[in-house]
Amino acid sequence: MARNYLMYAGTYTQTGSPPTHRDEGIFVFRFDAETGALERLSAAGGAQNPSFLALHPNGGFLYAVSEILDYQGKESGAVHAYMRDRTTGALAHLNSQAAIGTWPCHLSVDTSGRYVLAANYLSGSVVMLPIRTDGSLGEASDFVQHQGSSANPQRQEGPHAHSIMVAPDNRFAFAPDLGLDQVVAYKLDLERGKLVPNDAPHTRTAPGAGPRHFDFHPNGRWAYLINEIGNTLSAYAYDAGRGALTLLNTVPTLPADFGGTSHTADVHVHPSGKFVYGSNRGHDSIVIGAIDQGTGQVTVVGHESTQGKTPRNFAIDPTGAFLLAANQSTDNIVVFRIDPQSGRLSPTGHSAQAPAPVCLKLIPA
Repeated sequence: MARNYLMYAGTYTQTGSPPTHRDEGIFVFRFDAETGALERLSAAGGAQNPSFLALHPNGGFLYAVSEILDYQGKESGAVHAYMRDRTTGALAHLNSQAAIGTWPCHLSVDTSGRYVLAANYLSGSVVMLPIRTDGSLGEASDFVQHQGSSANPQRQEGPHAHSIMVAPDNRFAFAPDLGLDQVVAYKLDLERGKLVPNDAPHTRTAPGAGPRHFDFHPNGRWAYLINEIGNTLSAYAYDAGRGALTLLNTVPTLPADFGGTSHTADVHVHPSGKFVYGSNRGHDSIVIGAIDQGTGQVTVVGHESTQGKTPRNFAIDPTGAFLLAANQSTDNIVVFRIDPQSGRLSPTGHSAQAPAPVCLKLIPA
C-alpha cells in the first residue's frame, strides 16, 4: 500500500445568511497513511458549491457537482470536469455540463470510466453524462425523472434522489431516493449511455426512513444503506445476477439515550469487510457497525464523536488504518485511527481546516 495519498475536499462556496461566496471550492491535501497527518497543498475554483466529488478510475480526472438551482440561466445544477496533476494533485478545470435537475448532490463514475452518473436532490432525478477521451464531459446522454412521494409530508412531498452508485460488476446502478423511500435500480447500457429501469425496479425501505447513501461490501454479495430521516442503517443481500436487494437487518445509528435532533449522512464499508460506518449530523458522531462475516448483518458496537459539528461525508483510507471525517459546520477535517480488531475509532490528534467541507476523496500520490 502507498504511504502518501492526495485527498480532495469538496465544499460549499456559498455559506451564511446573507450568503457569502468563495471562488475556491475544492481543496487538495497530502495525507500520510503512516502517521495520519494532513497538509493542505492547493485549492481549485471553477465551480459553485462543488459539494460532492468522484475520481476517474484511471486517476487522471476528477468530477464535481455544482449544488445550485440555476446554471447558465436555466433551472439546473451542473457537473464539472477537472484534470489532475498526478504529482501535486493540482486541478485544472476542463468544462461543465448541465445536470438537467436541481441541486445535484452526488455523483459516481462507472468502472469503465466512460460515464458520470449524478443524482439531483431537489428535483428528484438522475442523469448520465459521457466522458470524452480528454476527460471532459459531453452533454447528458440520459435523464430520468423520479415520480411519487412518501410518508413524511415535510421531507417526502416528492422525489429527492440523494445518490447514485454503480455496482461492482458495472451492470447496475442504484439511486436511493429520500423522497420515495426507495432504492431505484437501473441497468447500465454503456453502449448507448442509458439508464434502463431494472426488472426489479426498486427496493422499498420502511415508511419515512429517507434512504440517502449506499455502499457495497468488498465481497459483492452485500450492500449497506443509510437512512437520513429514520436514523437507521440497513444491510442487504445483493443478487448480482438480477440487480436485486433483499433486506437482512436494520439497526439504529443513534444511542438509545440520545434525545436531540439528528440526521444521518454518509456510509462506508471498511476495506476488510469487517466493519461499516455511518455519520450522524446532530449527534455529531460516527456510528461503528460490525458485519457478521457469515450473514452480512450489522451489529452496532459504538459511536465516536467527530470533534466538530455536522459531519457530512467521510473517507476511509485504502490501507484501512484511518477514517477522516468532514465537519461542515466547524470547518474542520479530523483524522481517526481504526482498530483493526474492533473497528473502533480513536483520535490521532491530526486535523485540517477547510471551509464547509462536505466530501473527501483519497488517491495514492
